[in-house]
Amino acid sequence: MSEQDDTIAAITAGYAFTGPALELGAAVVEGVAHPQARVRVPLAVLNRHGLVAGATGTGKTKTLQLIAEQLSAQGVPVFLADVKGDLSGISAPGVPGDRVASRAAEVGQEWQPAGCPAEFHALGGIGPGVPIRATITDFGPTLLAKVLDLNETQESSLGLIFHFADERGLELVDLKDLRAVIQYLTEDQGKAELKRIGGLSAATAGVILRALITLENNGGGAFFGEPDFDTADLLRTTPDGRGVVSVLELAAVQDKPQLFSTFLMWLLADLFHDLPEVGDPDRPCLVFFFDEAHLLFTGASKAFSTAITQTVRLIRSKGVGVFFVTQTARDVPADVLSQLGNRVQHALRAFTPEDAKALKATVSTFPRSAYDLDRVLTGAGTGEAVITVLGESGAPTPVAWTRLCAPTSLMAPIPAEAMRAAVAGSPLFAKYGTAVDRESAYEKLTAAQASPGESEAAPEPAPGREHAEKPEPGMVDQVMGNPAVKSMLRSMGSRLGREITRSLFGTARRKH
Repeated sequence: MSEQDDTIAAITAGYAFTGPALELGAAVVEGVAHPQARVRVPLAVLNRHGLVAGATGTGKTKTLQLIAEQLSAQGVPVFLADVKGDLSGISAPGVPGDRVASRAAEVGQEWQPAGCPAEFHALGGIGPGVPIRATITDFGPTLLAKVLDLNETQESSLGLIFHFADERGLELVDLKDLRAVIQYLTEDQGKAELKRIGGLSAATAGVILRALITLENNGGGAFFGEPDFDTADLLRTTPDGRGVVSVLELAAVQDKPQLFSTFLMWLLADLFHDLPEVGDPDRPCLVFFFDEAHLLFTGASKAFSTAITQTVRLIRSKGVGVFFVTQTARDVPADVLSQLGNRVQHALRAFTPEDAKALKATVSTFPRSAYDLDRVLTGAGTGEAVITVLGESGAPTPVAWTRLCAPTSLMAPIPAEAMRAAVAGSPLFAKYGTAVDRESAYEKLTAAQASPGESEAAPEPAPGREHAEKPEPGMVDQVMGNPAVKSMLRSMGSRLGREITRSLFGTARRKH
């Protein structure tokens, strides 16, 4: 048996799983695809996370589309961050053509056009999609510090401001609420409170306030508010058992990478906080794709990077898989990279000394193989990748140069009119489509300042607020169906409840 035959046999055996698996493609040896050597990834290991990397134009987006549509078909919900605006086609059947037919023949794929059930979302309603919003309190100080580009000292000071607001029953729903609390603490009436909470200088409070105003002036205020998004809505399946693909359209906010990348981390942190421990299920309950993942780590504080690492490490046991999609493995910190068990590495370019260094570093992260990975990774064509995944036993599979299958959904954006129609017809639009502005910190502090007979101190929490009187029996359905009431109930909670529910990122989702 030749060396080539040995390689094919090793790959065939290494990817011959007994349980359900996703079909990635066929192994390539000496430039020829061998359909009998199927390259697959077990469904049960997709909560062990993954990396899809490669230079621009090498096919990363189509790879995540291929994985996402198969997950949906297997009943697993998927979340896609669509930074470039080219993933909406996953909702529509693909278009047959010579290139698709040629690729299917090369890899032994029985290609049939099929779309996935999809929901389209947008941050704060900027761009097409059902709005995703979070309250300032739910977002928490650690993530907000990342958005505001605060240093570690300013980040800790922001945490004190959140603590003060929690302590005094001042709900932080949107940016004007947080701004009102900071203004209160920096003005004459709040100086005693500022001194009491300690560790927060008037100068630092001023820096944070100016950062908030800049964020609001740049349109960031639309992302914070109510109704706040319930991440349980990302875990839905259709009546026929397919997983819903939630596509977050980010093309309209590409100029705010720090904001949208941090918002994605909030979604993940909120899921971590809410989901039960399930250990190692036979399939994940959700797979989350971070496109342009390098934006998440650029300029990140030590606290933020540590929290990302902890979340990625721990959320596996909640049944959630996380895939980072970026250009090189060096874009992801080593502590996070070590948690990514499934690797799909598209071609790299080595035009500069820095590129050559990145290539060498990438090759060093793969297990020993029969391939000359330096040559393969610089010569692989579009839609080809070097792959290794975790097998059913938890051990890495043999490294396989793979010619990938073609997605069965549309490999282009759907028309804008089709997306608008899909959003308008979504049941989630009725739930989240209209913003709500209820009484919170801004209104309470404004009312206190307008009443000279009142104490100059910030209002105390209303005792027993969480035990609201029951409405008349005939009114229950009407009241509970009101988006404003639902949002208020999601955000209400005692000071103790807020303190206890701070998660790894300082987020504080209150249960309804």
